Amino acid sequence: MTDTIDERKKVADLIKDFRFAMFVTRHADGKLVAHPLTVQEAEFDGDLWFLVSKRSSPVADLAADSDANVSFSSSDSWVSLSGTARLVEDRQKIEELWNPVVGAWFPDGPDDPFVGLLKFTAESAEYWDSPGGTIASAFSFVKSKLTGEQYDGGENAKVDL
Repeated sequence: MTDTIDERKKVADLIKDFRFAMFVTRHADGKLVAHPLTVQEAEFDGDLWFLVSKRSSPVADLAADSDANVSFSSSDSWVSLSGTARLVEDRQKIEELWNPVVGAWFPDGPDDPFVGLLKFTAESAEYWDSPGGTIASAFSFVKSKLTGEQYDGGENAKVDL
């Protein structure tokens, strides 16, 4: 049980450092499509929130198939979340998450009738963490070539949420 709790905490710790995500849905033609979105809440409890246009393609895709993926990437860590997403009608949550950056897409403010609230609920995660970033990864790569030992690219785990 402790391992599961520790792994969930690790996923949450990694996610808190990301502001942008690739949100993947299945389009009507069956193809997977990635959409860049800004995460609106830094504390990860299994759910992620996004402010989107109700007329956007992710919203249309989710109406037919709620399965989704959210992925994050930096120079030293990567996280992939699998789960479901749906449009939620909650004006209070929109007000709570509203910030000046979102206003660039919705100049009429949080009362704009096309502001949508997308809730993603994660069911599982996989992460790769290479503390030290590019330099540490390069060092590990060179070490593996010199010693003949398998490359240790850092920590990797699959987590049920």
